[in-house]
Amino acid sequence: MSRSARQLADGFHFGEGPRWHEGRLWFSDFYSKTIRSVDLAGNHRIELMLDDQPSGLGWMPDGSLLFVAMRKRQVWRRHGDGSLALHADLSALTAHLCNDMVVDAEGRAYVGNFGFDLDHELRARGVESVLADHPRTNLVLVQPDGAVSVAAPDMSFPNGSVITPDGKMLIVGETLGARLTAFDIDANGALSGRRVWARTMPRVPDGIALDADGAIWIANPLAPECARIDEGGAVLEVVSTGAMPCYACMLGGPERRHLFMLCAPSSDAEVASSAAKGVLLVAEVDSPGAGRP
Repeated sequence: MSRSARQLADGFHFGEGPRWHEGRLWFSDFYSKTIRSVDLAGNHRIELMLDDQPSGLGWMPDGSLLFVAMRKRQVWRRHGDGSLALHADLSALTAHLCNDMVVDAEGRAYVGNFGFDLDHELRARGVESVLADHPRTNLVLVQPDGAVSVAAPDMSFPNGSVITPDGKMLIVGETLGARLTAFDIDANGALSGRRVWARTMPRVPDGIALDADGAIWIANPLAPECARIDEGGAVLEVVSTGAMPCYACMLGGPERRHLFMLCAPSSDAEVASSAAKGVLLVAEVDSPGAGRP
């Protein structure tokens, strides 16, 4: 099946961490250091200006916003009155840059990180060499009170993550492992039962989104596409993103049947920061989103 994607917004550098919230798609723009939102009519606004690169986003049960500060390797919280406060410091458990995050219904957050200087290694060695040989790192659990611990060690660039609607399973995109990895979640947020949910080569998962049929959309940073993957790795559908690779995706809209795709010419910081060439595309799909949007 072929689906057409239309451009909904542009004018940003590199979009990441998309979340559907109160009728708008929220996302981070790394290099303008802003958190932005857009509605289905394409009305685009800046929600927050920061002093660091933002990435993963999520909301606490009280409605306050959590966001990842990539370079500080911290999670910050914006309260309902607009005030900002440090929520958690992840620097002792992470390396280089923190990135994507998912927040559960209890306010627990699972946060990934690069583990090493990805841009430097890609320039020096190329994609194939980095995929074959790279440092591993931790997936970090942040409790609602800000306490941090290692949720899972030895991860290959833990990136986009989803939690099933029953709150009992976490699936993480290990970008450099070219796989989706599943864990069972216990009552305190601890993870167990680590297993490969799907291998994705020749694609690699960046941002991901879960649908009501149990399939996962993966943004593929190696190609201009977003692919729908079933458990076990079968490719169910591919949506083209035109000329640009896709780095993040989210299911939202009034029935959660809108697939939002954040694209940019490159993930290299020097290239992406040099001009605001990122775009947000949207396509309508059959199976709605599932889990926290």
